[in-house]
Amino acid sequence: MQLRVNQAGELAATLIYTAQTPPLVRTHPHLRPLMKHMYDQEAGHFKTFNELLAKHRIRPTVMYPVWKVAATALGWSTAVMGREAAMACTEAVETEIGEHYNGQVRILLEWMKQMEEKGEEVGQEITDLVKNLRRIRDEELEHLDHAIEHDAKEAQPYGLLTSVIRGGCRAAIWISEK
Repeated sequence: MQLRVNQAGELAATLIYTAQTPPLVRTHPHLRPLMKHMYDQEAGHFKTFNELLAKHRIRPTVMYPVWKVAATALGWSTAVMGREAAMACTEAVETEIGEHYNGQVRILLEWMKQMEEKGEEVGQEITDLVKNLRRIRDEELEHLDHAIEHDAKEAQPYGLLTSVIRGGCRAAIWISEK
């Protein structure tokens, strides 16, 4: 399971929102509740994966310091570019993360199915993990919806910005898996 990758991604999400919020709410104060809501959910996801890493004695990725700097820089720079760019960042990140969590859920469900076909009992821990991954994925996709509702697609240059961010997310996932 990719608990280490998930934990690193949730760290990045909290840092992106932390860096985006001050510049965004300075110019768009009405976004404060939305930014707080999304941050609070990401902080909850981060807490969940921190607990799972501790429980299973998994160390965080050695890239942790790099991801901290990169996420903060991404959040701040997109917020400075404007509301639309910040929302495009959220859209791009959450698109990749939603796909990442979907892949994990599919793998676990297939594994559970194979266990049941062999007559093995599926433990509560795996069932709970699937439930948590689905909840977290759904909350990430909610953030994606919020970003689109707040004009993510109006960012200039939208295509380039989201392609670069999505590529960066895929690279970060790949590196964190190693």
